[in-house]
Amino acid sequence: MQIYGIDLSKDKFDVNFVEESGKEIHKEVKQEFSSMVKFLESIHKDAIICAEHTGTYGDKLVFLCNQMNIPISLNPGYNIKHSFGMVKGKSDPVDARRIREYGERFSDKLEFKQYDSEDIMELRTLHALRTELVKAKKQLQTAIHSRNLLPFQSIKVNKFQSNAFNDIEERIKEIDNEIEAIIMANNDLKENYEYAVSVTGIGPVIATELIIKTGNFNDIDTARKASSYAGVCPFPNSSGKMVLKSKTSPFADKRLKSILYMGAKAAVEFDPSFKLYFQRKKLEGKPYYLIMNNVSNKLLRTIYSVVKNKTYYRKDYSCKDPRERNINSSNEKVA
Repeated sequence: MQIYGIDLSKDKFDVNFVEESGKEIHKEVKQEFSSMVKFLESIHKDAIICAEHTGTYGDKLVFLCNQMNIPISLNPGYNIKHSFGMVKGKSDPVDARRIREYGERFSDKLEFKQYDSEDIMELRTLHALRTELVKAKKQLQTAIHSRNLLPFQSIKVNKFQSNAFNDIEERIKEIDNEIEAIIMANNDLKENYEYAVSVTGIGPVIATELIIKTGNFNDIDTARKASSYAGVCPFPNSSGKMVLKSKTSPFADKRLKSILYMGAKAAVEFDPSFKLYFQRKKLEGKPYYLIMNNVSNKLLRTIYSVVKNKTYYRKDYSCKDPRERNINSSNEKVA
């Protein structure tokens, strides 16, 4: 098995690999389709590409590798950096060699990347644009509020502000309609979307965000992984005799965590089971944000449950006593 280490950048990427003779080779490849295809055609048929995850810089490489059936693994730079301990010096060729060595050391733990489907990519770009427009809308609202406090008002400025604000709102509505059309045209996306929004507190924005971030609940395929990804899953924090409170990891998707918090607030207000859970924890003296973090975690587990079981959420559903299920299963075996 031959592993190619690749350090990605905007205009090119550096490649490091070891030939069968044992000689280490370094080369540069331009971020152009013709150059990239030529390079991928030249590598060994059983080769594995190991690259650092650098966002959009690796999208073309992942797409071409999938088209040519070449396994490619994108790994966080944090993992690669800390796997070597204390190291000195940094350059693109050196980074490519370290990525290749990382792939060789952890070849059994590499996870291979599949490029998102066309619908998921369209949803991702539309959703990113919507997020930017919502942010611009909030900034404009803040500016309008500040100007309204001035002793003198400009008629022209107020007119321009109103037009800009209305235009942004109109674009956001158009994007929402386009997102809904894409989801409804894809049976898999539509099915999981409808299961997700059936959960109290989960609306179109949260459901769409989850579909995009989790790869339609396939890439992040369990509620435990999703809770860790969203930063609502506490981890132990102890060493020796020192035992501190469990805390969530800072390496999380903060936007997903924030909108899950908004969904948790709605669930606590309108769903009896979530409301009862909140009140019980409050009586136990738990801090408010700790309870809401747990509610967000509970929301994710509920969403994954209805999606995996392909059933809609029911507020009046009650889980059977596990002891009764064990008795019934044992009786069936005896019979």
